[in-house]
Amino acid sequence: MDLVNITIDGQAMQVPSGYTVLKAATEAGIKIPTLCFLKDINEIGACRMCVVEIKGARALQASCVFPVSEGMEVLTNSSAVRIARKSNLELILSNHERKCLLCTRSMTCELQKLAIELDVRDIPFEGENIEYEVDDQSDAIVRDNNKCILCRRCVAVCRDRQSTAVIEAQNRGFNTCIGSAFDASLKDVACIMCGQCINVCPTGALKGKYHIGKVWEALDDPNVHVVVQTAPAVRVALGEEFGMPIGSRVTGKMVTALKKLGFDDVFDTDFAADLTIMEEGTELIDRLKNGGKLPMITSCSPGWIKFCEHYFPEFIENLSTCKSPHMMFGALLKSYFAEKKGIHPKKIFVVSVMPCTAKKYEIGRPEMEVDGIRDVDAVLTTRELGRMIKTAGIRFNELEDSKFDDPFGEASGAAVIFGSTGGVTEAALRTVAEIVTGKRLDKIDFVETRGKKGIKEFQVELPDLTLKGCVVSGMANAREVLEKVKSGESEYHFIEVMGCPGGCVTGGGQPIVEAAVQAECDVFALRSKAIYDEDESSTVRRSHENPAITEIYKNYLEKPNSHKAHHLLHTTYTKRELYK
Repeated sequence: MDLVNITIDGQAMQVPSGYTVLKAATEAGIKIPTLCFLKDINEIGACRMCVVEIKGARALQASCVFPVSEGMEVLTNSSAVRIARKSNLELILSNHERKCLLCTRSMTCELQKLAIELDVRDIPFEGENIEYEVDDQSDAIVRDNNKCILCRRCVAVCRDRQSTAVIEAQNRGFNTCIGSAFDASLKDVACIMCGQCINVCPTGALKGKYHIGKVWEALDDPNVHVVVQTAPAVRVALGEEFGMPIGSRVTGKMVTALKKLGFDDVFDTDFAADLTIMEEGTELIDRLKNGGKLPMITSCSPGWIKFCEHYFPEFIENLSTCKSPHMMFGALLKSYFAEKKGIHPKKIFVVSVMPCTAKKYEIGRPEMEVDGIRDVDAVLTTRELGRMIKTAGIRFNELEDSKFDDPFGEASGAAVIFGSTGGVTEAALRTVAEIVTGKRLDKIDFVETRGKKGIKEFQVELPDLTLKGCVVSGMANAREVLEKVKSGESEYHFIEVMGCPGGCVTGGGQPIVEAAVQAECDVFALRSKAIYDEDESSTVRRSHENPAITEIYKNYLEKPNSHKAHHLLHTTYTKRELYK
């Protein structure tokens, strides 16, 4: 590796020749403010907040894109730099809707934080502003260009990470804005509702569609039995809403908080993840034995399902017919649970707490009902649950731990790892391999399916078959894999796809982590580790050994993939146009 000698603010250092000034400064512990910059996603030098003074250069340079060179001398806090940064920020704010107290990102807004740090107290550049209509027609995402600063982070993640490119910079000059083709609403384009654009937006220009109001309304209604279920990825992120370190595991506190909010029953979606393994695993075995459509592709991620329907409809028959775990759970709560409790299904209101914005879209799909009754009534993101807990005045950090309620209180360690990319595959392998071989595995940690890498291949030796599979997260990676399958370059029996890069732990509904923090730590690794730690500490680590799962098949569903199971837990998918 070639090294160069540079000096930043009088501090001499050696850094690799391929570094930018910003990267060199960050590693040396020298803070340079950024706004449009997002590590590995958006490095375009557009906002000019990271400008620095380079000795011998004729102008200030954007440090996020300016390469280091031998003998370079850099000043990050000269008078010229401070004046330029403040002026640039004032110009950005002059065309920004400054209703901070009413904004969903108040106190977590990177623009607001910069205004405080750079001591901006007035706007000397007041002038003409364009008033944009808020696009709130989507089931999952609200877009408000009045708060947009044209950083293009959302454009980059949508185009490069998700390969959907449904938003882009429109028009030129003062009239530039971020929008969809033909000024269409996000509802009317091939948006997959993943919410990754929300997670990278530094302001409140993008936010999730709130279900908080309808949940409070249900909780206040004495004639409604309100049930809540929580996804595995929520427990390793919710604590961040209350100042805890990234990756803190707060399962017990979360359950206590939900009970304090007034939910009649608090269940773990992990139970339904175990159920998914039984249904999906049996479906895979049947396809392998009876010549079914291969590769079989998982169907847990609604963002991925919508992507497939829009962009790769030829693979719809390859999708597992299983509903996602929380939709399965909703169907059971309004059938099996309703019968046990003697409550009419229409009097049960099911709330899912999810790390995902696409789940909000999913519950509205026409297919997601049984006998005219919707499976799930509302979806709260991890962020929304945090907001409700704060509204109720609950001191989350001081709560004691509670357990999930019966009869769905038990779940396996295999279920909790659904929250990380590769987790569904590992959980499935623990069960499928033992069913097929009839033997208990000595080793159930399939580490080859773990990690942040976007495409991971694996092989498992089974009787009469070497099972070939692939784990994919992020739609750009999914596109690459499916194109290779189409061309015959790659052959698999099983493919796991998660819509969000890294899986649910970094889903579009998780707590916002500002760009500067993302540049210094691996959010996925911290949350994912907590997921696998919970698996390791579980008494039961195989889905088929969960006593609650055995019980529900014995007393209600009969067996995996039975007629009743198909009626409640399986669904169909359909080809969708790219534009209406």
